[in-house]
Amino acid sequence: MQFLSVFLAVPTVVFVICLIAGVILSLFVGFIVANFLIKRKLNKAGMTAEKIIEDANQKAEEIHKEKLSECKEEVLQIKDEANREINDRKKAVQEMENKVNQREDRLDKREEGLNAKEQKIDAKERTIDDKERKIDDRKAEIEKLYNRADEIVQEQEKKLVEISELNKEKAREIVLNRVEEDMSKEIAVYIKDQEEKAKEEVKRKSQCLLANAIQQYANDAINEKTVSVVALPNDEMKGRIIGREGRNIRSIEAATGVDIIIDDTPEAVVLSCFDPIRREIARRTMETLVQDGRIQPPRIEELVSKYKRELDVELKEAGEKAVFDTGIGKIHPDLVKLIGRLKYRTSYGQNVLNHSIEVAFLAGKLAAEIGENEMIARRAGLLHDIGKAVDAEVEGSHVDIGLDLANRYREKPEVIDAIGSHHGDREATTLIAHLVAAADTLSAARPGARSESLDNYIKRLTQLEEICNEFKGVEKSYALQAGREIRVLVKPDEISDAEAFKLARDMRLKIENDVQYPGTIKVVVIRETRVQEVAK
Repeated sequence: MQFLSVFLAVPTVVFVICLIAGVILSLFVGFIVANFLIKRKLNKAGMTAEKIIEDANQKAEEIHKEKLSECKEEVLQIKDEANREINDRKKAVQEMENKVNQREDRLDKREEGLNAKEQKIDAKERTIDDKERKIDDRKAEIEKLYNRADEIVQEQEKKLVEISELNKEKAREIVLNRVEEDMSKEIAVYIKDQEEKAKEEVKRKSQCLLANAIQQYANDAINEKTVSVVALPNDEMKGRIIGREGRNIRSIEAATGVDIIIDDTPEAVVLSCFDPIRREIARRTMETLVQDGRIQPPRIEELVSKYKRELDVELKEAGEKAVFDTGIGKIHPDLVKLIGRLKYRTSYGQNVLNHSIEVAFLAGKLAAEIGENEMIARRAGLLHDIGKAVDAEVEGSHVDIGLDLANRYREKPEVIDAIGSHHGDREATTLIAHLVAAADTLSAARPGARSESLDNYIKRLTQLEEICNEFKGVEKSYALQAGREIRVLVKPDEISDAEAFKLARDMRLKIENDVQYPGTIKVVVIRETRVQEVAK
């Protein structure tokens, strides 16, 4: 067994040795082959590199030749451009030289002309000097003659004074009187012509403006009374209103602040108070008490409180509606309430709130016609009588009260000016104020707008006639058309046709200054000359 294993082991060793020898041999052969192949590749690479170097050298020579030729061409081009530029500059220099030469020639000619002009000027100066000397000589002669003329005039004045027995002052006075008489006639004629032209123009424009404004806003003519009368179902109700020992009537008067007049008027009681708001609260309270029949002090106080609250709401709503209708924009809430209070305020029977709304629209239309701010004109028109809302509670005229309210609530200057000047208490400084005054007069003077007492009416007519009768040369005067026209008859031997125009103008100014009136008053001066002959 051991021998067999040894025998089997010997070939294996030999096989391994042979295998190792084969591997070594193959490696050696591979090394030789690889070395050969590498040398071969190196030889090929060297040949390729040499070829590439040769090609590169050839290309470099070609490129060098091309660049050299290009450089030569560029050099030639640069030379050509330089030559052309040199030629152009030479031409420009030549042209400049020519121009300089031409300017020199012109300057030479101008110098010659100036020299000639200087010679002419010298000659003219010498001529002027000669003329000045002659003028001076003439002046001296004229002064001598003037002095001689003064002496002659003085001598003549002395002779005239001796002949006429008048001194210089008297003669001047006579001349001035004559000139004044002549000029007065001319002035009267001039006044006549200018007044006619101005009246025609003003009348035409004012008619257009007012007609347009009235056409765009037309309001109803409402005339209200200031007395509140409460109807009663029977005369027995008067006793219940008075109550036991006058308890009920005293409670009503104390709660409302009005005077209750119970007289012989059948089935009616009269409520009297300067404050229209209190009078309205008393009227509503009285009507409710009469309908309800429960006339007791607690019930009276309850109803008065109720109607005060209701009336506050109504006044605020009335003010807001007036502000909305006129479109004047944002306004202080307190002023809104005061505007609402005007609903129960009347002036000569005219409702002040309706009057203020009407003035606002008329002033706005007039402002729009002449290019003024329509919204400010409306605002001023609505607030122009705001002082009448509290004039029963605050001392002073409604104009002063309105100014205080407008200043307190920081109204616009145009609005303040319109409030202060719409009755002529002070002079207006803005055009809006004049428009509001015109709209106020237009609203108050239209037919049916206001009522006037008979005494005031007669007094105004008498005052108009007395003012016109005061003027010199007036024979009679008559007030017509409810005081809207005054006709004056003058003495024809004292007043001429030209002086009649001046007299009418003076009367108009006197009436404007002394009489308070709504609307306008026409002054008509009539001069009549009668010639009478009797045939025998």
